[in-house]
This record gives sequence, C-alpha cells and structure tokens, in this order.
Amino acid sequence: MRHSAREYAPDKHDLENPLTEEGREYARRLGRGLPAGLTLRGYHSPPERCMETAALILAGYADNGGSVTRHRPLEGLGVFYALDQMKMWRVMNDSGGQVPFLQAWFRGEVPGDAMIPAQVAADLVLRVVADKLKAPVAERQLDLCVSHDMTLYLVRDRLLGQGADVAEVAYLDALVAFEEDGRLWLMSHHGEPVDVTERG
Repeated sequence: MRHSAREYAPDKHDLENPLTEEGREYARRLGRGLPAGLTLRGYHSPPERCMETAALILAGYADNGGSVTRHRPLEGLGVFYALDQMKMWRVMNDSGGQVPFLQAWFRGEVPGDAMIPAQVAADLVLRVVADKLKAPVAERQLDLCVSHDMTLYLVRDRLLGQGADVAEVAYLDALVAFEEDGRLWLMSHHGEPVDVTERG
C-alpha cells in the first residue's frame, strides 16, 4: 500500500518529507476501520512517512482491542529500484512528469544506470510480499506492506497489466496478495485477481 498523506517541503529530500497531520489521522482511522478478528503485522519502506503510516494503522487497530504484532523496515518495499536517484529525477523531469516517466521505464526506455529493469523490480517486490504470506503468526492475519506510489504503479503495470494511466495511486491505495488453493493471487480494486504464482 502507499503511505498516507505527506508533506511536500521543497527544501527537503523527497524521501524525508513526513506525513501531514491529516495523513496521520487517515492512517489511524484506517486501522480503526479494519475488521475484527485479525492479527496485524507491519512492514514498511525505510522513510519515516512509511514507518509512521504502518505504526499508526497498527495503533488504530489496537485502539479497538485488535491484535497487533510489530512493524519493521524492509528495503524491498523502498525505492531500491532507483539506482541513481538524481538521474531518475532528471529523466522524470525531462519526460514531462511521473506517469510519462513510468511508462518509459516500463517500456525499457529509461537509462539502465538510473533504474533496475521494471519487470525485475516488480518480481522482487512480489517475492518480498509472498515470503511474508509463507510465515504466518496467526490463523487470520493481515500483513501491511507500506511503500510508495511508484512501487504500486510498478506492480500494477508489470503484474496486473494495469498501466500507469489506468488510475492514480492515491494515498493509502493498496493491492492485495493472498493465497488460495495453493496459488498466489494479486489484485487491485481496478480489476479481477490475477494468478501470479509463477512470479512469486
């Protein structure tokens, strides 16, 4: 899932921008609204806004007496696919914005020293998520994996066939990975579940 609403301070490195107060409230409210009877476990990209999103969702769930474990950072949910962030931002600016940049990346038209190939990156993200499903701590469990809009655009495009122009990835937008009948499935709210067993 994408982190909650964030600040856009021009004098900070993009990954250092924290959540807004509104974003903090959204995350906690999401946690309070999750169904009872689950055990929540949290993973997140290293930046503070992702950590805080995971922590607040878990706290919101605990507010209602829900079972939670802990949250911790995973590099595999971060922006690991940007090999050279300065070059990535330059190429994105030259491309005319995020969506045209993402489309070029997905077509393999972004310099190889700026970004990991998109399919490789998407498969790595899926592997991280799938491995969490294989290590349950409860019978009914929800693992929150908090990342960035670029990661969701990437996984939607490469694994679900839903291009960056299908719909914006909003704050707290999410994809769902689940196992059923020994198969790994992935879905967004823009389409039907897709069997991704061979990729995970």
